[in-house]
Amino acid sequence: MPRVKQQQQQQAVSTATAAQLFWTAYQKDTPGSLKLIDVYLAYIMITGIAQFVYMVLAGTFPYNAFLAGFISTVGSFVLAVNLRIQTNSENKSTFSSISPERAFADFVVASLLLHFFCVHSLG
Repeated sequence: MPRVKQQQQQQAVSTATAAQLFWTAYQKDTPGSLKLIDVYLAYIMITGIAQFVYMVLAGTFPYNAFLAGFISTVGSFVLAVNLRIQTNSENKSTFSSISPERAFADFVVASLLLHFFCVHSLG
């Protein structure tokens, strides 16, 4: 039994060490613009989870309203991930014809279209 506890402690330490190494590398190597997009992604994810939990707890009476809000959240997340991928300097060779300004403009236009259709589907 003590051997199992020792293995669990070692696993917990190795997981904590891996998380610490990841966080340190993220803080050091990630540009500020990508960190800002990551914060936006976290916000969108929390919003989507909150919408889903509210739907489960309160019910689905105005189902089209839930659907429009949730689709807006998922669509915004997908568009923001695309923006992050296109503006990442490590992917410059893949997206050589797309400047960061063009990627942001594409993000804004696609977001406006997405939210127009989501608001339109509210009924």
